[in-house]
Amino acid sequence: MLKQITIAAGLFMTSMVANAQLYITQSGNVSFFSATAMENIDATNTQVRTLLNTKGELVFLISNTEFKFPNKLMQEHFNEKYIESEKYPQSAFKGKINEAFDLTKPGEYAVTATGKLNIHGVEQDRTINGKIVVRDNEVQLIAVFKVKLTDHQIQVPKLVMAKIAEEVEVKVDCSLLPKSK
Repeated sequence: MLKQITIAAGLFMTSMVANAQLYITQSGNVSFFSATAMENIDATNTQVRTLLNTKGELVFLISNTEFKFPNKLMQEHFNEKYIESEKYPQSAFKGKINEAFDLTKPGEYAVTATGKLNIHGVEQDRTINGKIVVRDNEVQLIAVFKVKLTDHQIQVPKLVMAKIAEEVEVKVDCSLLPKSK
């Protein structure tokens, strides 16, 4: 599955470069938060590879092992027991922005992106609300959305179910710059 995602992303990136101006980052920020009465869990990944072109096609590639947690045990359990990073090293979103926007004009654009969200090897069709902020030579992508663990076949043992929410909040904040040709 990782090979399929990587090959598809490579082909997608090639078509993006050939047909439209490309904006990229390798240091995007994606975090998630799980709130329960017993325990809150949060993690941040600041090495998210993100691509956007002027046609609205976009890709997020996330190395699951790059999520950082407040303590090592949470990080270990996330990678070994829940997301199974050895088996599913990446999560990804590949889609297209539905609304018109202009990356040459500073401003904010409320948008939705429709595409495939792949977590834990399970791909789901998703439409995600977000915002594009254009300033100077930079494009910022911002979104907040929920992910149900069961939608991606992430199993939580009954023993710890009270500590892990059935649905986690995901925040995206990625600043992209134009790729030089």
